[in-house]
Amino acid sequence: ANAGLQRAYTNVPLKSGLTANELMHMDEEFILPLYARVPIVFTEGQGSTLLSHDGEPYLDFMSGVAVNALGHGDPEWREAVKEQVDRLTHISNYYHCEWAAPLAERLVKSTDFASKVFFCNSGCEANEAALKFARKRAVVTSGAKLDTKAGVNTNEKTEIVAFEHSFHGRSMGALSTTHKLAYRLPFQPMIPGVKFVPYNDAKAAAAAITSKTAAVIVEPVQGEGGVTPATKEFLEAVRQSCDEHDATLIFDEVQIGLARSGRLWCHEHVGVMPDILTFAKPIAAGLPMGGVLMSSKVSDTIQKGDHGTTFGGSPLVTRVATMVFDRLSDGDCLREVQRKSEKISTELTRICEPHIKSGLVKQIRGLGLLQGLELSKPVAKLITHAREESHVLFINAGDNVLRLAPALTVSDEDIDVA
Repeated sequence: ANAGLQRAYTNVPLKSGLTANELMHMDEEFILPLYARVPIVFTEGQGSTLLSHDGEPYLDFMSGVAVNALGHGDPEWREAVKEQVDRLTHISNYYHCEWAAPLAERLVKSTDFASKVFFCNSGCEANEAALKFARKRAVVTSGAKLDTKAGVNTNEKTEIVAFEHSFHGRSMGALSTTHKLAYRLPFQPMIPGVKFVPYNDAKAAAAAITSKTAAVIVEPVQGEGGVTPATKEFLEAVRQSCDEHDATLIFDEVQIGLARSGRLWCHEHVGVMPDILTFAKPIAAGLPMGGVLMSSKVSDTIQKGDHGTTFGGSPLVTRVATMVFDRLSDGDCLREVQRKSEKISTELTRICEPHIKSGLVKQIRGLGLLQGLELSKPVAKLITHAREESHVLFINAGDNVLRLAPALTVSDEDIDVA
């Protein structure tokens, strides 16, 4: 009966005028097949619940891959979007934007290191910009000569140190610092001079960082690579080596930053400051936005024309991001994330105890509301089972790690269900 009901719903027109079946066939015909999409069309959302084309509710415990920090349909978010859409959405960066500077001030003053911020549209773009800024700083601080007529740049401080199991994006610069070979191999040659060293290995990092290192890029918690937090000792050692060799330290907080860890910025947990910090996913809670925070020793080397963006920092996204930032940086929000994190960790430990003894569960790890459950076998079937049998949406972080990344506003009741 349920299968028949679902088949009936797939033939009911959606708001687009297409049925779910028609939409999925059109997707297959016209959209580049980069994603192994699940045959569900979600049409509405409220809080941590998504409603599918066949009228079924699903509990969303991946929040658009850690994007929908306020859940779905948040009233204040909707009001901010509507208010700004009714006034002005885009003007380009040739003119001042009403909300960009107030948001920039909030972001800069929320850190102990930043002096300036650059706005863009995604985490990948943020990391791409960060790598460029680090290279530019290396040119300036090394005293390299630039001859635009001859096309000569004498800078030799060009190497980048990244880490095994890292993920920083899919454009050429960010991809060059992403460790998974399957992502890089079809597009080689990558940008030269990138070294990958073991994550959380302070000695290996110190050996890799030299006078030729322009930048070190590291995630304080590796998301795609398995939900693995960096140790305090590791990040302290990386910071020290960067200082010794005047290399720019980049923290990629695209997934873990902006309250998901239980602190506004993840690096606050260990007290190690970067020179550059990249952020994105939750900053506009569903609208495309990213950014790069940087210290004065980086921003002082950047000139007009060194970089740019068409859409970054538009009136619409900065208006919404200002509201989102004020919500996420509030002390009550951060305390609630910490409390919910403890609740999830406690429940996971209780549920998994017999499976740890049997060897099925290898480790529970993570920080805040980004938690990983490492199994001794692939998690794909578990994710499918949870979606099809319990209507709970999870995501993986590598083959063997189940990733939990709910909205930061997730309720205790929804945690209990998941």
